Amino acid sequence: MSRFFSGKYDALTPYTPGEQPRGQTFIKLNTNESPYPPAPLAQQYAKKEAEKLNLYSDPQCRDLMAMAAEKLGVREDQILFTNGSDEVLNFAFMAFCDAAHPAVFPDITYGFYPVFARLNGVPYTEIPLQEDFSVCVEDYIGLNQTIFLANPNAPTGICLPLSDIERIVAGNPDSVVVIDEAYIDFGGESAMALIPKYDNLLVVQTFSKSRSMAGARLGFGAGNAALIRDLNTIRYSTNPYNINRMTMAAGVGALEADGYFQVNCRRIVETREWTGEKLSALGFLVIPSMTNFVFVKHPEVPGRDLYLALREKGILVRHFDTPKLTDYNRITIGSREQMKALVAALNEILEVAP
Repeated sequence: MSRFFSGKYDALTPYTPGEQPRGQTFIKLNTNESPYPPAPLAQQYAKKEAEKLNLYSDPQCRDLMAMAAEKLGVREDQILFTNGSDEVLNFAFMAFCDAAHPAVFPDITYGFYPVFARLNGVPYTEIPLQEDFSVCVEDYIGLNQTIFLANPNAPTGICLPLSDIERIVAGNPDSVVVIDEAYIDFGGESAMALIPKYDNLLVVQTFSKSRSMAGARLGFGAGNAALIRDLNTIRYSTNPYNINRMTMAAGVGALEADGYFQVNCRRIVETREWTGEKLSALGFLVIPSMTNFVFVKHPEVPGRDLYLALREKGILVRHFDTPKLTDYNRITIGSREQMKALVAALNEILEVAP
């Protein structure tokens, strides 16, 4: 750090993104990207909009808002688009958390939550998951704190049913409950349907995973209109042009191409189930997943050793070197061909394992 860096960030440990290799060709199963390209319509709209990059983007995202309202079943004043879902999560920490309203989230979850809390000077509590990595719903009732829950959770892949999400929202009527649904399209039931019923619910989603737009950076928050106005106050106080023209146009195309989106989600879910069966046959413990990844460990080979051995074979997976997770690896679901290569590599590794 330079001698000019503010002391208020002394305790800040930045988020560590997944490796994005250059040079060597890898099978990338480490950052939960889709193995399929964006919808052709999304690509077409983005290419056309590239001709207008000399002009600012629409800060109100009017075309995208109208399409989202139609496809997602919300009113236009109930949704806010952001530069990836990370931005709306940061806005939520800024808007709904302070000393009187501390944040709370599981101890094993999306790694950006504690980073955003520290960045914004927000006190926070981490509630331990249960032994099987599941969330105990009772732990989140009547907290009088701003709750952040990834559902399905990451990196575990476990999803709470909508009835449990509603219990948590209803059980904290005077606190905002943020449900982060980055992976909801791979088998879970979205809390979007609860928005008309609860004024304290904010649902966050992304186009990065199921809509194949990780490189475009597009996410959104949906909730009561008053909550969205609060978030827009933050957005207009930081960067009202947060969505570029090409991403905005691609988002419209992705929403229009609903059939393409549904087919790809089904393919990923089918490949996830196939992969889980193959890994179980190799002796892995596979945590039940409702995402585009699986969280696994082998009883005989340490997680880090498997991660390094796969890397030597040109396959990247995600290893979290923390005490509770060090035996596990998170493996993105790629194409069927990529997952066959993974299984073949693991067969070779396990054959020579001590």
